[in-house]
Amino acid sequence: MRNLHLILPVGTQVVTRRAVATGAGVPICPAGAVGQVIGAPADYSHAYRVRLPDGVEVSLRRDELSIRKQEQTGVMGDPGEILRDHDLYAHVVYRCVVGSRAYGLQNDASDVDLRGVYLPPAELHWSLYGVPEQLENPAAEECYWEMQKFLGLALKANPNILECLYTPLVQHAAPVMQELLAERHRVLSRMVYQTFTGYVLSQFKRLEADFRASGAPRWKHAMHLIRLLLAGIATLREGHVPVRVDEHRDRLLRIKAGDAAWDEVNAWRLALHREFDAAYASTGLPERPDYEWANDFLVRARRSAVQ
Repeated sequence: MRNLHLILPVGTQVVTRRAVATGAGVPICPAGAVGQVIGAPADYSHAYRVRLPDGVEVSLRRDELSIRKQEQTGVMGDPGEILRDHDLYAHVVYRCVVGSRAYGLQNDASDVDLRGVYLPPAELHWSLYGVPEQLENPAAEECYWEMQKFLGLALKANPNILECLYTPLVQHAAPVMQELLAERHRVLSRMVYQTFTGYVLSQFKRLEADFRASGAPRWKHAMHLIRLLLAGIATLREGHVPVRVDEHRDRLLRIKAGDAAWDEVNAWRLALHREFDAAYASTGLPERPDYEWANDFLVRARRSAVQ
């Protein structure tokens, strides 16, 4: 919706919403003419000074003007309004549980974090409006990525996406996703090392700054960074992403509760980095994921969405 109380700055391109004429009735420009604001009023009740392409200047009130970019969008329609007419959640093809319940670190107060994939109808995907890269419902703790976005992140070894592919808690998997799950090893590569290590290093640097400043880093975040290193090491060694952390559960929960000294946590991290380096040197994973297979899968998934 247009905000008529917004004061447009000088330089804004505008479109006239009515024909403009001189006091004697001589036409100056038609409705729909483009101009540029060269003088803005102090409040919305006064007129703007607008210069037209031929150099003629006119005075127009705010309700006689539209911002050019908004006018062009308005002709096509508001994409948000168009998409609200479609229940995109009806096209979720994969729903799984991630987070503490998938790791085996939950307690009675733990949320059920739902993640997954949606495959929109081809007609909507091909339309002018397109589709969002992800659907989010914070109140329900759920998020669903559009298939191409999901695959792209998986090929880059995004930890959250790999967790979705390997969680043992799957609530729903349509046939197209059953195929992806059966071939999920194809998205794994040695890039796991770079992605996981880079994220842990940057985040631990922030945690160390917090510890030095207040002595109280975000212990839950520290726990998850350690868990991420453990998962990365096992992925390089075993060729699949472990999600449950039963073997390390007690030690990880001590960190989460803040019962472990910072030096102890940091020492474990450094030891895990050394293990990660060794696992990278000897891993059997390929240098890069199977892009050709992933592209072929996406094309077939798109075709399946044609009504």
